[in-house]
Amino acid sequence: MAKGKTKIAHATLELRIDGRVATITLNRPERLNAIDDAMPGEIRAAVEAANADERVHVIVLQGAGAAFCAGYDLKHYAEGDATNRYTQAMPWDPMRDYAFMKRNTDDFMSLWRSHKPTICKIHGYAAAGGSDIALCCDLIVIADDARIGYMPARVWGCPTTAMWVYRLGAQRAKRMLFTGDLIDGRTAANWGLALQSVPAAGLDAAVATLANRIAGVPRNQLMMMKLTINQAIDAMGLPQTQMFATLFDGITRHSPEGLWFKRYAETYGFQAAAEWRDSGRPLPEPAPGSLGDEFMAAPAQRDARSRWSADIAGRRKATRKSKKSKA
Repeated sequence: MAKGKTKIAHATLELRIDGRVATITLNRPERLNAIDDAMPGEIRAAVEAANADERVHVIVLQGAGAAFCAGYDLKHYAEGDATNRYTQAMPWDPMRDYAFMKRNTDDFMSLWRSHKPTICKIHGYAAAGGSDIALCCDLIVIADDARIGYMPARVWGCPTTAMWVYRLGAQRAKRMLFTGDLIDGRTAANWGLALQSVPAAGLDAAVATLANRIAGVPRNQLMMMKLTINQAIDAMGLPQTQMFATLFDGITRHSPEGLWFKRYAETYGFQAAAEWRDSGRPLPEPAPGSLGDEFMAAPAQRDARSRWSADIAGRRKATRKSKKSKA
């Protein structure tokens, strides 16, 4: 490498240092940089390495390939998870789950706790756990056509880093987490979730301009400004909020709805389960103690049943309307 440049490869990401700017690139493009067991710890290790390097003034986080990060690799964890790492056998131990997930939360939060400013560059998707990672960065620059949101708020998840309310305020945070909707980059910037939204073709240049501007400031000044602002967020209760969110995340995966969702993904594949989750159709609410067998119809059967129910409802509505008009 040329003088002033360093490149370190990990299993799931790459750290490149070029002068005063360190760039961490999530590097599982074949899975849209989905989070596996190794990625959270490797993010922390890369952040710590950048903080320890006296050349570095600012850190940029990005994703290789078609997206920033599509969230946890749920095709593996929801369809498989043979070791019951994310969904334990019953009866489950909430504190075991909390300790495991809190490590991931703390690893992601290394971006927030970093003494050096962090910028997240988002293209494609920052979805589910990918949005957790992105919102831990100090600044977000997003492509106009990128999408960000936390779909597992609908079932089988709670955002453990809990940054939505601190980014958006209570009302818009509720809007996002009551629906699990994705919003585009323009909306994210208009709402204040992102610092800036730019055309996809100009994303690299916009982030480079911002990073280079920050990189001209002395490291100690950057550190003092960041500590001053972060302590205000901590005083608002961020550590306590993350404690609840991480604990609730475990509950969502072991609730009747969460256990049904995992069974459905195991039976019909995660894509079918996610399609139902994200479609806007009502999600099953099995009674406590129920395995949700009544909601385990195959997707084709379920869709046919839904169309039949909708057709019957439409005919009944038309009949009532006809009788009313005759009267």
